[in-house]
Amino acid sequence: MDKQSGTDRHGSGAAQRGLWRLMLKLPAMRGRLQLLAAKSSSLDDLFEAYEEASATLDRMSQGRTRDECPLMEEYESVCAEIESDVIHYVLQHPLNVPH
Repeated sequence: MDKQSGTDRHGSGAAQRGLWRLMLKLPAMRGRLQLLAAKSSSLDDLFEAYEEASATLDRMSQGRTRDECPLMEEYESVCAEIESDVIHYVLQHPLNVPH
C-alpha cells in the first residue's frame, strides 16, 4: 500500500473498503474474494461501486425509515445487484489453486 496516495497495487482505498464490506456480507466467499482480489484488479470497479453504494445507504438509513427516504430502496437494490454480480464472477472464475 502506498501510504501517500492511500492506494494499494490493485486500486483505490474505496475498492479495498468495498472488498471488506463484501467479505462481511458474503462470508461463504470471503476466502475466494481475497484470493481473486489479490490476483487481479478486475473486480476493483465493482468493489468501489459497492463501497460507494453501501456508504451512501448507511448515511441515508441513520435515523430514517424507508418512508422518509425513498432512495433507500434504490440503494438497497444497487447493493444487491453488485453482490449478485460479484457472486457470479467468483463462481465463473476458478482459482486453480492446488489442494
